[in-house]
Amino acid sequence: MPTFPSSHSSSKLQVHLISDHTLHIPRSVYNLESKEVSERSNNSSEKNARAILYAAVTRVLSPKDIVIIDGGNYIKGWRYQLYCEAKAVRTTHCVVHIGTPIEKAREINEIRLVNEIDESEEKLPYQKDCWENLVFRYEEPNVFARWDSPLFTVLWEDKETPNEAIWETLIGNGKSAKKIVRPNAATIVRKPNGEDYLHELDHTAQIVLNMILDWIKDHPGEVGGQIAVGESLLVELPIESVSLPVLQRLKRQYINLNRNNAVPEGRMLEGFVGYLNDAFQSELR
Repeated sequence: MPTFPSSHSSSKLQVHLISDHTLHIPRSVYNLESKEVSERSNNSSEKNARAILYAAVTRVLSPKDIVIIDGGNYIKGWRYQLYCEAKAVRTTHCVVHIGTPIEKAREINEIRLVNEIDESEEKLPYQKDCWENLVFRYEEPNVFARWDSPLFTVLWEDKETPNEAIWETLIGNGKSAKKIVRPNAATIVRKPNGEDYLHELDHTAQIVLNMILDWIKDHPGEVGGQIAVGESLLVELPIESVSLPVLQRLKRQYINLNRNNAVPEGRMLEGFVGYLNDAFQSELR
């Protein structure tokens, strides 16, 4: 772990390292290539693994803690969800991206495959098909996306990491425990307001489904398109066709997930679009 500047404020902070390794999540949960498309939604091992990571993060996330999520975090919808959680509890965040060429990363994984017996559990490789599938689905962080910013890209061959810049982003100048993040209307969590809340959640989700169904109707036989929802949101359709029953199932799942924990004001649309994109990535690609 890199060494950060020491200060009085840093002694008050607790560091939590969360990863597949610390949570005992095996590499095999990400191997979707070995499953038929019809099986992926039923098996949903990857989605379950992400739920475990999410629970571990939200359990310790606070302005008094530094939480390091060391993992692929390769789906931008997942990174957006983490960004919203950090914002909701009024704590800072940043993304550290290890910039490694695909060929170099493939070489490292293949060496680990050869030496698998001698590798520590933390450095175990991905099976070849699984690795290629993850690369195919990888969505590189974008400095212009608010959920990926501030973004620190550390190249594979770099001998030093920008520790002081990361520290300044997360902690500030050391005069306070951590920088104070002001919540906005989109990230203030409120209690569900009975049937009105559920009706609004259902109505918002149905608007998105109707837009998807209209697109499918207007583009017969086409897959993998993008649908603009609002000013800056895109539903990214999978390369497999999407049926009405699948869309209805995803809508029910989203509503059930948020039935007792209200989606913050202004985030219903963004939340459902992110949930759909995440599901399309995990199940139908």
